[in-house]
Amino acid sequence: MQTMKEVNESVARTTRTRTTARSVRSGKAAAPVLFEVSWEVACQTGGIYTVLRSKAPAAVKRWGDNYWLVGPYREEAAKIEFEPSRVDGPIGNALAALRAGGLEVHSGRWLISGRPRVLLIDFRQRFEKLGEMKYFMWKDLGISLPDNDPDTDEVVVFGYCMADLAQTVAAQLRGRPLVTHFHEWQAAVAAPLLKHRKAEFATLFTTHATLVGRSLSAANVDLYGRLETFDAAAVAREHGILHRHQIERAAAQSVDVFTTVSEITAQEAKVFLGREPEVLVPNGLNIERFAAPHEFQNLHQQCKEQIHEFVMGHFFPSYTFDLDRTLYVFTAGRYEYRNKGFDVFIESLYELNRRLKAESEGVTVVAFLITRAPYRALNVQTLNRQAMFNELRDTCQQIKEDMGRKLFRAVATGRLPTTDVLLDEYARVRLKRMMHAWIQRPQPMIVTHDLEEDLHDPVLRHLRHRKLLNAPDDPVKVVFHPDFITSTSPILGLEYDQFVRGCNLGVFPSYYEPWGYTPMECVVRGIPAITSDLSGFGAYVMRHMPEHDANGVFVTKRRGATLESTVFQVAGWLHALTRMSLRDRIQLRNRVESQAEFFDWTRLTRHYRAARRIAYEKHYPPCDMFLPDPAHT
Repeated sequence: MQTMKEVNESVARTTRTRTTARSVRSGKAAAPVLFEVSWEVACQTGGIYTVLRSKAPAAVKRWGDNYWLVGPYREEAAKIEFEPSRVDGPIGNALAALRAGGLEVHSGRWLISGRPRVLLIDFRQRFEKLGEMKYFMWKDLGISLPDNDPDTDEVVVFGYCMADLAQTVAAQLRGRPLVTHFHEWQAAVAAPLLKHRKAEFATLFTTHATLVGRSLSAANVDLYGRLETFDAAAVAREHGILHRHQIERAAAQSVDVFTTVSEITAQEAKVFLGREPEVLVPNGLNIERFAAPHEFQNLHQQCKEQIHEFVMGHFFPSYTFDLDRTLYVFTAGRYEYRNKGFDVFIESLYELNRRLKAESEGVTVVAFLITRAPYRALNVQTLNRQAMFNELRDTCQQIKEDMGRKLFRAVATGRLPTTDVLLDEYARVRLKRMMHAWIQRPQPMIVTHDLEEDLHDPVLRHLRHRKLLNAPDDPVKVVFHPDFITSTSPILGLEYDQFVRGCNLGVFPSYYEPWGYTPMECVVRGIPAITSDLSGFGAYVMRHMPEHDANGVFVTKRRGATLESTVFQVAGWLHALTRMSLRDRIQLRNRVESQAEFFDWTRLTRHYRAARRIAYEKHYPPCDMFLPDPAHT
């Protein structure tokens, strides 16, 4: 496996090919076509969606209309994210040929920044051939598929359709180079099929997390301490995912170039998939989307004011605290209690609460836990409090406007009005009624929704065990929000990126995290973040940012560390935040924001180009399409 330094040196050595390769762009040879294939094109079902969506502008800038994202057609998602359009030329001819054979492939644009071209395969039209496909998966690839896994059935049918699409397009290109890059096992059934069919074009496969690694970590196994001792097939069989693991392994084994997103996942892949990745392709973000020069501090304050409004509505009917001395911290991610470090987060809050109680600083910390868990409905108490807060705010706004008119009229006639004139008896009565209705005895809820498994939910059980129940004398308050944050929510009512901007710290002490977008999303918004040395992002930060702690990107030690030591380290950083002055926190955010450019796709796509160059040159002459930009080498 190549390190980042070796990849860069390898890319630099190919500079001598520039003169020869320029013929591709000068018209002496046609530019290559790139298919990037994923189960999450124009449909968000997991983290790969963020990778593709954020990387699209950089990919389109380099490849133009020769860049295509390919995925399954899902009608409901397509109505929102997909704009159909006709395509001509070799791709159009290939789609017409497939349509004549009974397979519809929708062409158009993804409605995101960069507006990349997309092909969405309506694979359900081929479902009648599922039995035949399963037979040949066993006969040709040695993969036996069960009868009771409908999700994998969809993956298999899509894979066969994708293989047919790639081969049909390659035939229509008539020797023009084609590169196909598959992401994750769900999109990669086509990779071993194309190998078996002896397809003569470049192929790559990127795994963002191994199935066996995720299963082991979810089972609370010491994954990294015992990595070399595991039998991947036996583990997969035990967890009922042997057929999926075999697909993933076959994809890794069959492509020209195998890649993954981090050194940690590369270690897993070598053991579980039997192949060491040739190149690491770290994830990035489209920093231009978040860039707000000279304004991000103002944006932080504006977004924090919006969070203040939720906090007032949620807590102030029961008791109040000083919002000017209140800090907001949060964690977020897929609901994997141990993998995502939710256990560490809650234990750290308990320790922080204990420390703050022993002080008299008057600081309040409101901790949010954002994930998606099964729930029945929004909590009635939470909804009522927010509704009453909105009514109180609207009433005060009306009275303020009325007072403004009275003030203007009085001054315009040369009189200085008294309080009784500005705030008449009717207005006083309205405010008194609102105040009486506003005050409530019950403590604020620690969860905003009614969960289906309230008594058995791991987060709620842990919070109750540590008595983090939003008592008046607890400096640390907790809000468990078991759904994604959106501006249409009647509770928080702001977008996720606004919520992140308004917080003071993101806490993500993951045990299993092949990459980890959540801390990176904090950094690019100038918000300090805690990650772990067992996340791909944390490992990348440790390698490339020696002063990361001083610059507000904290990496907690989890590899070989006890839970207690990790908790005390995270609690120490949280406690230090509460002791910072406003000026110190502003300076820290400035240092964090200055690191954002290191995670821009304009820098990080060079690793993708390095991987694709290796695959490309196994089939075609060198091409400068795959060389990094001089500014980012």
